[in-house]
Amino acid sequence: MKDSKLRQAAIYITVILVIAILLFPIYWMVVTALSPVHQLRSFPPSFWPESPQWDVFSTLLANQPFGLWLKNTVTIAIATMILALSVSIFAAYALSRYRLRGGTTIGLFILTSKMLPATLLVIPFFAIFRSMGMVGSLWSVVITQATLIVPFCTWMLKGYFDTIPEELEHAALVDGCSPLGTIWRIVLPVAAPGLAATALYAFVISWSDFLFSRTFLQTSESKWTLNMGIAAMKGEFVTDWNVIMAASLMASLPILLVFLVLERFLVGGLASGAEK
Repeated sequence: MKDSKLRQAAIYITVILVIAILLFPIYWMVVTALSPVHQLRSFPPSFWPESPQWDVFSTLLANQPFGLWLKNTVTIAIATMILALSVSIFAAYALSRYRLRGGTTIGLFILTSKMLPATLLVIPFFAIFRSMGMVGSLWSVVITQATLIVPFCTWMLKGYFDTIPEELEHAALVDGCSPLGTIWRIVLPVAAPGLAATALYAFVISWSDFLFSRTFLQTSESKWTLNMGIAAMKGEFVTDWNVIMAASLMASLPILLVFLVLERFLVGGLASGAEK
Protein backbone atom coordinates (compact mmCIF):
# COMPACT_ATOMS: atom_id res chain seq x y z
CA MET A 1 0.00 0.00 0.00
CA LYS A 2 2.81 2.36 0.94
CA ASP A 3 4.74 1.49 -2.24
CA SER A 4 1.63 2.20 -4.30
CA LYS A 5 1.28 5.70 -2.81
CA LEU A 6 4.97 6.41 -3.31
CA ARG A 7 4.72 5.29 -6.96
CA GLN A 8 1.65 7.49 -7.49
CA ALA A 9 3.38 10.46 -5.89
CA ALA A 10 6.44 9.92 -8.09
CA ILE A 11 4.22 9.86 -11.20
CA TYR A 12 2.51 13.11 -10.19
CA ILE A 13 5.83 14.82 -9.50
CA THR A 14 7.24 13.65 -12.82
CA VAL A 15 4.17 14.88 -14.72
CA ILE A 16 4.30 18.27 -12.98
CA LEU A 17 8.02 18.65 -13.75
CA VAL A 18 7.53 17.74 -17.42
CA ILE A 19 4.61 20.18 -17.78
CA ALA A 20 6.62 22.92 -16.05
CA ILE A 21 9.59 22.37 -18.39
CA LEU A 22 7.33 22.39 -21.47
CA LEU A 23 5.43 25.53 -20.46
CA PHE A 24 8.39 27.54 -19.18
CA PRO A 25 9.39 28.90 -22.64
CA ILE A 26 5.82 30.18 -23.14
CA TYR A 27 5.79 31.70 -19.66
CA TRP A 28 9.14 33.39 -20.32
CA MET A 29 7.80 34.80 -23.59
CA VAL A 30 4.89 36.38 -21.70
CA VAL A 31 7.18 37.79 -18.98
CA THR A 32 9.61 39.21 -21.56
CA ALA A 33 6.81 40.76 -23.62
CA LEU A 34 5.25 42.53 -20.63
CA SER A 35 8.47 43.60 -18.89
CA PRO A 36 9.86 47.14 -19.31
CA VAL A 37 13.10 47.48 -21.26
CA HIS A 38 15.30 48.26 -18.23
CA GLN A 39 14.08 45.09 -16.48
CA LEU A 40 15.01 42.90 -19.46
CA ARG A 41 18.69 43.82 -19.08
CA SER A 42 18.81 43.56 -15.29
CA PHE A 43 20.74 40.90 -13.39
CA PRO A 44 19.64 38.70 -11.75
CA PRO A 45 16.65 38.35 -14.09
CA SER A 46 13.16 38.90 -12.75
CA PHE A 47 10.64 36.12 -13.19
CA TRP A 48 7.67 38.47 -12.96
CA PRO A 49 7.16 41.88 -14.67
CA GLU A 50 7.32 44.69 -12.12
CA SER A 51 4.87 46.88 -14.03
CA PRO A 52 3.32 45.04 -17.04
CA GLN A 53 3.66 47.05 -20.27
CA TRP A 54 0.44 46.15 -22.12
CA ASP A 55 1.01 48.86 -24.71
CA VAL A 56 3.74 46.73 -26.29
CA PHE A 57 1.07 45.04 -28.41
CA SER A 58 -0.31 48.33 -29.74
CA THR A 59 3.26 49.51 -30.40
CA LEU A 60 3.88 46.36 -32.40
CA LEU A 61 0.75 46.78 -34.52
CA ALA A 62 1.47 50.47 -35.09
CA ASN A 63 5.11 50.13 -36.12
CA GLN A 64 5.14 46.81 -37.99
CA PRO A 65 2.92 45.41 -40.82
CA PHE A 66 1.90 42.54 -38.57
CA GLY A 67 -1.51 42.18 -40.23
CA LEU A 68 0.07 41.78 -43.68
CA TRP A 69 2.50 39.15 -42.37
CA LEU A 70 -0.38 37.33 -40.69
CA LYS A 71 -2.46 37.39 -43.87
CA ASN A 72 0.41 35.94 -45.94
CA THR A 73 1.12 33.23 -43.36
CA VAL A 74 -2.53 32.20 -43.07
CA THR A 75 -2.86 32.10 -46.86
CA ILE A 76 0.21 29.88 -47.25
CA ALA A 77 -0.75 27.57 -44.37
CA ILE A 78 -4.34 27.03 -45.54
CA ALA A 79 -3.34 26.56 -49.19
CA THR A 80 -0.60 24.11 -48.21
CA MET A 81 -2.99 22.17 -45.98
CA ILE A 82 -5.64 21.89 -48.71
CA LEU A 83 -3.11 20.92 -51.40
CA ALA A 84 -1.38 18.35 -49.17
CA LEU A 85 -4.68 16.78 -48.08
CA SER A 86 -6.02 16.67 -51.65
CA VAL A 87 -3.00 14.69 -52.84
CA SER A 88 -2.56 12.57 -49.70
CA ILE A 89 -6.17 11.35 -49.59
CA PHE A 90 -6.00 9.66 -52.99
CA ALA A 91 -2.43 8.40 -52.50
CA ALA A 92 -3.28 6.92 -49.11
CA TYR A 93 -6.49 5.36 -50.40
CA ALA A 94 -4.64 3.71 -53.30
CA LEU A 95 -1.97 2.31 -50.96
CA SER A 96 -4.62 1.06 -48.54
CA ARG A 97 -7.14 -0.51 -50.93
CA TYR A 98 -5.32 -1.63 -54.07
CA ARG A 99 -2.79 -4.45 -54.18
CA LEU A 100 -0.40 -2.91 -56.71
CA ARG A 101 2.76 -4.61 -57.94
CA GLY A 102 5.57 -3.03 -55.96
CA GLY A 103 3.07 -1.21 -53.79
CA THR A 104 5.09 -1.81 -50.62
CA THR A 105 8.23 -0.47 -52.28
CA ILE A 106 6.35 2.59 -53.52
CA GLY A 107 5.01 3.21 -50.02
CA LEU A 108 8.47 2.93 -48.45
CA PHE A 109 9.89 5.23 -51.14
CA ILE A 110 7.24 7.83 -50.32
CA LEU A 111 8.04 7.57 -46.61
CA THR A 112 11.79 7.72 -47.26
CA SER A 113 11.40 10.97 -49.20
CA LYS A 114 10.15 12.53 -45.95
CA MET A 115 13.57 11.85 -44.40
CA LEU A 116 15.38 14.03 -46.92
CA PRO A 117 16.53 17.35 -45.42
CA ALA A 118 14.64 20.38 -46.65
CA THR A 119 17.89 22.08 -47.60
CA LEU A 120 18.29 19.57 -50.46
CA LEU A 121 15.14 20.91 -52.11
CA VAL A 122 15.86 24.61 -51.81
CA ILE A 123 18.29 25.03 -54.70
CA PRO A 124 16.43 22.80 -57.24
CA PHE A 125 13.09 24.43 -56.44
CA PHE A 126 14.63 27.90 -56.60
CA ALA A 127 16.02 27.15 -60.08
CA ILE A 128 12.64 25.83 -61.23
CA PHE A 129 10.65 28.74 -59.81
CA ARG A 130 13.10 31.31 -61.20
CA SER A 131 12.76 29.84 -64.70
CA MET A 132 8.97 30.01 -64.30
CA GLY A 133 8.99 33.52 -62.83
CA MET A 134 7.46 32.33 -59.54
CA VAL A 135 10.15 33.60 -57.16
CA GLY A 136 8.38 36.05 -54.86
CA SER A 137 5.03 34.31 -55.25
CA LEU A 138 3.26 32.72 -52.27
CA TRP A 139 2.56 29.69 -54.45
CA SER A 140 6.26 28.87 -54.59
CA VAL A 141 6.25 28.32 -50.83
CA VAL A 142 2.94 26.43 -50.93
CA ILE A 143 4.15 23.96 -53.56
CA THR A 144 7.50 23.39 -51.85
CA GLN A 145 5.99 22.85 -48.42
CA ALA A 146 3.35 20.48 -49.81
CA THR A 147 6.14 18.44 -51.40
CA LEU A 148 7.63 17.84 -47.97
CA ILE A 149 4.34 17.36 -46.13
CA VAL A 150 2.54 14.98 -48.51
CA PRO A 151 4.67 11.85 -47.79
CA PHE A 152 3.99 11.85 -44.06
CA CYS A 153 0.34 12.86 -44.52
CA THR A 154 -0.07 9.92 -46.90
CA TRP A 155 1.18 7.45 -44.31
CA MET A 156 -0.94 9.03 -41.58
CA LEU A 157 -4.10 8.70 -43.69
CA LYS A 158 -3.20 5.20 -44.88
CA GLY A 159 -3.19 4.03 -41.28
CA TYR A 160 -6.72 5.43 -40.77
CA PHE A 161 -8.01 4.02 -44.05
CA ASP A 162 -6.68 0.57 -43.13
CA THR A 163 -8.95 0.55 -40.06
CA ILE A 164 -12.12 1.23 -42.08
CA PRO A 165 -13.96 -1.99 -43.04
CA GLU A 166 -14.10 -2.44 -46.79
CA GLU A 167 -17.61 -3.85 -46.39
CA LEU A 168 -18.90 -0.31 -45.90
CA GLU A 169 -17.64 0.66 -49.34
CA HIS A 170 -18.94 -2.56 -50.93
CA ALA A 171 -22.41 -1.84 -49.53
CA ALA A 172 -22.28 1.70 -50.94
CA LEU A 173 -21.24 0.40 -54.36
CA VAL A 174 -24.10 -2.10 -54.33
CA ASP A 175 -26.49 0.76 -53.56
CA GLY A 176 -25.30 2.55 -56.71
CA CYS A 177 -22.63 4.88 -55.33
CA SER A 178 -19.71 5.61 -57.64
CA PRO A 179 -16.09 4.88 -56.55
CA LEU A 180 -15.38 8.58 -56.03
CA GLY A 181 -18.71 8.98 -54.28
CA THR A 182 -17.76 6.13 -51.97
CA ILE A 183 -14.59 7.94 -50.95
CA TRP A 184 -16.44 11.24 -50.47
CA ARG A 185 -19.56 9.93 -48.70
CA ILE A 186 -18.29 6.88 -46.82
CA VAL A 187 -14.52 6.84 -46.33
CA LEU A 188 -13.82 10.51 -45.55
CA PRO A 189 -16.63 10.98 -42.96
CA VAL A 190 -15.53 7.83 -41.13
CA ALA A 191 -11.89 8.94 -41.28
CA ALA A 192 -12.72 12.47 -40.05
CA PRO A 193 -10.52 12.19 -36.90
CA GLY A 194 -7.60 11.12 -39.09
CA LEU A 195 -8.26 13.94 -41.53
CA ALA A 196 -8.36 16.42 -38.65
CA ALA A 197 -5.05 15.17 -37.25
CA THR A 198 -3.44 15.24 -40.69
CA ALA A 199 -4.78 18.72 -41.43
CA LEU A 200 -3.48 19.96 -38.09
CA TYR A 201 -0.05 18.47 -38.82
CA ALA A 202 0.10 20.09 -42.28
CA PHE A 203 -1.07 23.46 -40.94
CA VAL A 204 1.46 23.53 -38.08
CA ILE A 205 4.39 22.48 -40.29
CA SER A 206 3.49 25.12 -42.86
CA TRP A 207 2.96 27.79 -40.20
CA SER A 208 6.40 27.23 -38.67
CA ASP A 209 8.31 27.27 -41.96
CA PHE A 210 11.16 29.74 -42.26
CA LEU A 211 13.63 28.23 -44.73
CA PHE A 212 11.45 28.22 -47.85
CA SER A 213 9.79 31.55 -47.07
CA ARG A 214 13.16 33.18 -46.44
CA THR A 215 14.49 31.79 -49.74
CA PHE A 216 11.58 32.39 -52.11
CA LEU A 217 9.89 35.50 -50.69
CA GLN A 218 12.92 37.60 -49.78
CA THR A 219 12.69 39.56 -53.05
CA SER A 220 9.25 40.94 -52.24
CA GLU A 221 8.81 42.52 -48.81
CA SER A 222 5.02 42.65 -49.20
CA LYS A 223 4.98 38.82 -49.30
CA TRP A 224 6.83 38.28 -46.01
CA THR A 225 5.45 35.79 -43.51
CA LEU A 226 5.28 36.16 -39.73
CA ASN A 227 8.50 34.23 -39.17
CA MET A 228 10.36 36.39 -41.68
CA GLY A 229 8.96 39.59 -40.20
CA ILE A 230 9.77 38.62 -36.61
CA ALA A 231 13.31 37.62 -37.61
CA ALA A 232 13.77 41.00 -39.36
CA MET A 233 12.81 42.84 -36.15
CA LYS A 234 16.16 41.95 -34.58
CA GLY A 235 18.24 45.11 -34.67
CA GLU A 236 21.91 45.41 -35.59
CA PHE A 237 22.92 47.11 -32.33
CA VAL A 238 19.79 47.19 -30.13
CA THR A 239 16.93 44.70 -30.13
CA ASP A 240 13.52 45.29 -28.55
CA TRP A 241 13.06 41.79 -27.17
CA ASN A 242 9.74 42.66 -25.56
CA VAL A 243 8.30 43.64 -28.96
CA ILE A 244 9.68 40.45 -30.56
CA MET A 245 8.19 38.31 -27.80
CA ALA A 246 4.85 40.11 -28.15
CA ALA A 247 4.90 39.34 -31.89
CA SER A 248 5.78 35.72 -31.16
CA LEU A 249 2.87 35.40 -28.74
CA MET A 250 0.42 36.86 -31.24
CA ALA A 251 1.82 34.57 -33.95
CA SER A 252 1.13 31.55 -31.72
CA LEU A 253 -2.56 32.35 -31.20
CA PRO A 254 -3.82 31.11 -34.62
CA ILE A 255 -2.18 27.72 -34.04
CA LEU A 256 -3.95 27.47 -30.69
CA LEU A 257 -7.24 28.48 -32.34
CA VAL A 258 -6.89 25.84 -35.07
CA PHE A 259 -6.14 23.18 -32.47
CA LEU A 260 -9.21 24.14 -30.43
CA VAL A 261 -11.41 23.95 -33.55
CA LEU A 262 -10.09 20.55 -34.65
CA GLU A 263 -9.79 19.05 -31.17
CA ARG A 264 -13.41 17.88 -31.08
CA PHE A 265 -12.83 15.92 -34.27
CA LEU A 266 -9.71 14.33 -32.84
CA VAL A 267 -11.63 12.86 -29.92
CA GLY A 268 -14.90 12.31 -31.75
CA GLY A 269 -16.49 8.90 -32.06
CA LEU A 270 -17.39 9.14 -35.73
CA ALA A 271 -15.94 5.71 -36.47
CA SER A 272 -18.05 4.08 -33.76
CA GLY A 273 -21.11 5.75 -35.24
CA ALA A 274 -20.37 4.28 -38.66
CA GLU A 275 -20.19 0.76 -37.24
CA LYS A 276 -23.85 1.00 -36.34
